[in-house]
Parts: sequence; structure tokens; C-alpha cells
Amino acid sequence: MPRYTIDFDNDFDKTLSDLIATTDATTKADVIRRAVASYSYLKKQQQANKDAKIVVTDDDKLRKEIVLP
Repeated sequence: MPRYTIDFDNDFDKTLSDLIATTDATTKADVIRRAVASYSYLKKQQQANKDAKIVVTDDDKLRKEIVLP
């Protein structure tokens, strides 16, 4: 399995720790793997349908539209 060394600032490290505490992820590497898998899935969906949008809703009310780079 390939290994990577990545330097993160303290804020990002805290974000990773917070995600472990509030999800069923068990390690920072697990959080990063899930994030990359989610991003990959969303990019594939976006590429398959150019008119597709990623949105956050609450009771059918649009809260935020997310644009992927």
C-alpha cells in the first residue's frame, strides 16, 4: 500500500480530530480516505451530467449550492 507524508496546519489537524469525534471514522487517515472517495464520487457525477448540481437542503429549502473546482 502506498504511503504519503503530508504536512497540515493546526486548524486542519483539529478539523480531522473533530471529525473523528463526531463520526464513526477511527483515524485521521480514515477521514482523509472518506473525503477523497466522496470527492471522487461527486466529480464523476458532475462529469456524467454537466447540468447536475450538488446542493444542501433542509425541508426542501435550498441552503447551499456547492460548486466543485
